[in-house]
Amino acid sequence: MALDIRTILDAVESHALASGYFAAVNGHEPKSPPVSGITCAVWVEQIGPARGSSGLTSSSARLALFVRLYSSLVQQPADAIDSNLMTALDALMAAYSGDFTLGGLIRHVDLLGAYGDPLSARAGYLAEAGAEYRVMTITLPLIVNDLWAQVA
Repeated sequence: MALDIRTILDAVESHALASGYFAAVNGHEPKSPPVSGITCAVWVEQIGPARGSSGLTSSSARLALFVRLYSSLVQQPADAIDSNLMTALDALMAAYSGDFTLGGLIRHVDLLGAYGDPLSARAGYLAEAGAEYRVMTITLPLIVNDLWAQVA
């Protein structure tokens, strides 16, 4: 079985867009700040075997994605920037913590970190192209069944 990364990324992007919290959802980091609202971006952070999860003839994988939420720091009211980001973040984290299999593309989200870093989010700031963003970066660890054949 081959990793169908484009289908997995498309599914995560579509899920975020369907949430209704984002003005745009990208498959890459944006090069300019959102003018208003919140932008979301999804990309691959890490991939490797899901230790202790593989079968006798194949390896399951832990595919970690970054899902980053961006909001411009130049908007009013400034006090709403974090609360708006946290509302969107909370909706995504609730979905990822539930029965989230992307329609059977993955086994599950590694919520508690059985195979590496758990589902988590980190707040921060990012300066790019002369603009500053407030960001929340989610580590979304996905477990994909029987991805690579093992040869004895």
